[in-house]
Amino acid sequence: MAKKAYDLLFKILLIGDSGVGKTSVLFRFSDDAFNTTFISTIGIDFKIKTIELDGKKIKLQIWDTAGQERFHTITTSYYRGAMGIILVYDITQQKSFDNIAKWLHNIETHASPDVEKTLIANKCDMETKRVISKDQGQRIADEYTIRFFETSAKSNINIDQTFETLARAILQKTPQKEPEQSVELVLNKKEKSGCCK
Repeated sequence: MAKKAYDLLFKILLIGDSGVGKTSVLFRFSDDAFNTTFISTIGIDFKIKTIELDGKKIKLQIWDTAGQERFHTITTSYYRGAMGIILVYDITQQKSFDNIAKWLHNIETHASPDVEKTLIANKCDMETKRVISKDQGQRIADEYTIRFFETSAKSNINIDQTFETLARAILQKTPQKEPEQSVELVLNKKEKSGCCK
């Protein structure tokens, strides 16, 4: 039998308003690429990347969802079975920050209660256009007790750390298989009794 190319499979979801850079974050992590000409995701797309954590090969299946309201009913079905969710906002778009509570409500409504969550403030390379401070992002993350990173897909800031930290949190919750133990059964042969000779 061929050995599996990975030990564990984690389903991760990227959510957030349209235009915050979810697809760019995904491509930076999966392909180490950045493209300024992405068009809005229609419906849903996914990429796969295998990483190694604590001696385990973990296959990350990362789903990129459309942020537009018209795709809401399609994308909410993908929350089920997600082990980790990355909620993305854009530091240059106030509305994307204001909608964090709405997105967190969607997680609460559609995802499993023990899903691991991470909030990322994307486009931190655009300091001159910043409208949301790092402290504001940290405060809302603290309020909802979720981890927080400022990221830039363009400059490759904290992208790998975001995914690896989330994967490690999922790994720590995943029951570890005990090594298989062999049990030796010893059957005693019964001696024939003398009455039936």
